[in-house]
Amino acid sequence: MGVKQRSKSLSSRQSRLSDTFVQLEILSNPESEKYDFVPFSEQVKQTTGLDAIRPGELQIFQINIGKLCNQTCAHCHVDAGPDKKKENMDRETLEVCLNIIKENKIPTVDITGGAPEMNPHFRWFVEECFQAGVKVMVRCNLTIIMANPKYHDLPDFFTANNIHVVSSLPYFSKTRTDSQRGDGVFEDSIAALQKLNEVGYGIDGTGLLLDLVYNPAGAFLPDKQENLQAEFKRQLLRKYNIQFNSLYAITNLPISRFLDFLIETNNYEQYMNDLIQAYNPATVDGLMCRNTISVSWDGYLYDCDFNQMLDLKCEGNSTHISQFDMKELSSRRIKTNQHCYGCTAGAGSSCGGEIV
Repeated sequence: MGVKQRSKSLSSRQSRLSDTFVQLEILSNPESEKYDFVPFSEQVKQTTGLDAIRPGELQIFQINIGKLCNQTCAHCHVDAGPDKKKENMDRETLEVCLNIIKENKIPTVDITGGAPEMNPHFRWFVEECFQAGVKVMVRCNLTIIMANPKYHDLPDFFTANNIHVVSSLPYFSKTRTDSQRGDGVFEDSIAALQKLNEVGYGIDGTGLLLDLVYNPAGAFLPDKQENLQAEFKRQLLRKYNIQFNSLYAITNLPISRFLDFLIETNNYEQYMNDLIQAYNPATVDGLMCRNTISVSWDGYLYDCDFNQMLDLKCEGNSTHISQFDMKELSSRRIKTNQHCYGCTAGAGSSCGGEIV
């Protein structure tokens, strides 16, 4: 079954797995479940001595600007798609975010989605951040550049605002990419990468950063990031004359559509065992939840975007941007669950790839 067909079947039948509470119930391994995994919090305590994971200095303000997307990817933990028209951040919420970023001198804003460029206030917000001297990262799915004439100028817009472009590309071949993200995605992604190269992105000496993101296409952990990056660079340059700066290898976490896939294919137990066996305590210090706050499209605060998809809001009273309290957030306990094994497996996994 192809990605479009599989994604359609997952979203159309309103299965019990799509319910956030049920996903948390499965991940938490209640006594009623057959799974008997070591709780993540206990694993951390036993291996690091930490009773809880706590944040360091806030470096990244990550905003999910909306779930509207021109794609419906089978592995998407955000559950984004063309039907998510209501789940988009409004101008008022973005203005509050902007004030928080400025007042607290947060150096980097990481804008994600969905396809963040489809939010009607996206360009205004990016320009405001750029003018304020804030580093802007945009999680671009690439195909949005080719999707509609109104997005064709995105490479120039990115250049004008010195945006750090981070783009998902499952593989350097059409078959594997389209099987994960839908028919025609690979060709559009290649065309978009070439357009980004034309304006200087990914080219040494320009200062315009273009990084790629790799997710495994099945129930297995990614290979070593260094090896994947070398092979992607070699293949994309040889076949399409495409250059980029870095590649991030990100482990698929067992939540949302990927958890649906694991359960339906009877791979959940084995995948969780693989993650737990690969647990690496050296990754804990570098977890992205320690320097990042994740903001949902409706303004709620989370320790990371994976917790956001499970509706595990930040501890304490600062659960919404309207209640943003840097002092309280800086001393909070970071909420964890079994999905956190995905970020601590092997060399670790974060929005910036491997941790150690």
